[in-house]
Amino acid sequence: MYDLIGKALFTIIIFSIVLSILALAVSRISLNRHVWLAGSFANILDFFYLPVKYVFYRFSDSRILDKWMVSLKNMANMSEFSKTKKRIILAPHCMRALDCPAPSTRSGIKCIACGKCIFSQLKEEAEEYGYKLYIITGSSFVKHVIKTESVDGILLIACDYELNKVMRALKGTGVVAYGVPMLNDGCYNTKVDYETLLEILESFAQ
Repeated sequence: MYDLIGKALFTIIIFSIVLSILALAVSRISLNRHVWLAGSFANILDFFYLPVKYVFYRFSDSRILDKWMVSLKNMANMSEFSKTKKRIILAPHCMRALDCPAPSTRSGIKCIACGKCIFSQLKEEAEEYGYKLYIITGSSFVKHVIKTESVDGILLIACDYELNKVMRALKGTGVVAYGVPMLNDGCYNTKVDYETLLEILESFAQ
């Protein structure tokens, strides 16, 4: 009996490892070209996220895993996001100017379009494309925003780790997320490729 249980556990472990490696390979490929069953492979990596992340942390860079997973999830969510009707943009406060005069509110930083950083332009562009812009100081604000705003689509701007974290948190909420990775990590003076952002806004224009 115990021998049978041991063999079953060993088979499950080997199967899980093979499945994880396959999902990782597909997520890496998704950076450069379209892949089939992106949503299914994204779910596999979500399920095995902690052990796979530990392996990356020990032998590589865990940010690589998040980058691959975000690419895979964007591919999986692209069609559904294009069908959403009420969208918002969630952007991190670390992209604003160091001397930003905007006040902090329960819904994040309230941009006053002072012209000191990219948010003045982004606020205008967002409204033109039908998005409401939220500048948040942490991923904990996301739940508050979706409680106060009846939205079905969120365009996220953040580092790959935060993108993956929020996308995982939004699973099962009925809100579709699409991520735009920033060019650099950090707590201040972070940047996004604005031309790429505009191309994404245009591609999902209704």
